[in-house]
Amino acid sequence: MHITEAESRIMEALWRREPLTTDEIIAEVGPANGWGDATVKTLINRLLKKKALKSQKFDGRHGYAPLIARADYVQAESQNLLDRLFDGELAPLVAHFAKSRALKPAEVARLKKLIAEFEDDDG
Repeated sequence: MHITEAESRIMEALWRREPLTTDEIIAEVGPANGWGDATVKTLINRLLKKKALKSQKFDGRHGYAPLIARADYVQAESQNLLDRLFDGELAPLVAHFAKSRALKPAEVARLKKLIAEFEDDDG
């Protein structure tokens, strides 16, 4: 399932707090993105068609909740990026970022720690 950048903003609001009514979603994401009510409703409808959201009744109100976990979405998007730009390989991605911007000492330490953890898991 492909979720666009605009649709992901609706999802982020729902991952932070669910369920939300249409009006609550509009209040949460509309002003920050310069979107009117119609735009937000269109995005909600797209997400419903993609089965990324479910419509439900709660406390006598109509609202929406995500059908996909944020972790699953991040995993799929990350893998798509790796596959599309780096032939599915992680090392070229890390090398790209390391060359294109200076890594802070804390980032280098964190990467070293992650590599050590992966080596421990393999051993």
